[in-house]
Amino acid sequence: MKVVIQRVSSASVTIAGSVRCAIGEGLLVLLGVGHEDSEEDIQWLVRKVSGLRIFNDDNGVMNRSILDTGGDIIVVSQFTLMASTRKGNRPSYIGAAGHEKAIPLYEQFCDTLSQAIGKPVGTGEFGADMKVALVNDGPVTICIDTKDKE
Repeated sequence: MKVVIQRVSSASVTIAGSVRCAIGEGLLVLLGVGHEDSEEDIQWLVRKVSGLRIFNDDNGVMNRSILDTGGDIIVVSQFTLMASTRKGNRPSYIGAAGHEKAIPLYEQFCDTLSQAIGKPVGTGEFGADMKVALVNDGPVTICIDTKDKE
């Protein structure tokens, strides 16, 4: 799994002209699911996302997690995160899991993250044409790949 985590002042997902979800301070998480991803990836990634200390404390130091701030999270499926640009200029998405694998893992990730933070997470709609709006706070953007645990 790959994620792009953005600390936001606000974010929303709109589908077919209707706002699906919107948050104030929190995280926008773009999630890509690959062929080899599993429950183990979900558990590791949820611990990492919920525990990342990327929110400022009273001294302006990034020392607080989403658990500390009580902020909200939106998770959007993003198969393009699995793109390979190794050859040519047209990305290949062969590394992205198909719907039959990606949808259950996406839903499980959202459910597990929701349990970890003690409240529902906002979601997009798998496969929909979504308009994602955000105000990146900082900006703070973190990329994580469960196959390259750094």
